[in-house]
Amino acid sequence: MTDDRAEPGARHLDVTRLPEDVVALLDALRPGESLVVTREGAPIATVTGTGARHVDREPSVRDVTVVATAMKLSRSARAALSAALGGDYIVLDLHAAPKTADVLLVPPGSPQLIGLLRSTFPRARVIVAEVEDDRLAVSFHGPVRRMLDAGADGYLTSTTIPRLARQLDHDVTRRRLLAAGRAAPLGIEAAAVAPEPEDHP
Repeated sequence: MTDDRAEPGARHLDVTRLPEDVVALLDALRPGESLVVTREGAPIATVTGTGARHVDREPSVRDVTVVATAMKLSRSARAALSAALGGDYIVLDLHAAPKTADVLLVPPGSPQLIGLLRSTFPRARVIVAEVEDDRLAVSFHGPVRRMLDAGADGYLTSTTIPRLARQLDHDVTRRRLLAAGRAAPLGIEAAAVAPEPEDHP
């Protein structure tokens, strides 16, 4: 596809010829923001955003959540994760993801590594994950997985003693329901918990 208004010598590539994940990255570029294209780690081209946006013919346009993974995942593993997350997500390798990625998926590591990755992707929600998938040849073990493999039944992270009490009660109650065949559906606890009222004598 050509454009008569283009500068002499400029080359054009119709975006419809590109994979959907690449198009999503290009659409996410802000005016003046650049996307570096690499081959085996070496830059070969730079694409700069102009501010023009594709207008979807649908009445509503969905935002795509960009997940950057610091885990060394094969292309098939990233594709499987992206497919399982659904069309609202795109999963990219750490080195191919824009600095404006929404989520950064990292394996267990040192606090220094987490801090470095946080500074590289300042807008991302950093999620540490331990995962094992023999079918996709993925194995990222950490201390939690090792403790569970050694016989631990659960792992709780709490910021206060009252919250620990709620989590522990939930775990014990659920196990009793499981034993009785009346397990309640799993729920996700909100990250922010209101402070417990102080006891007064």
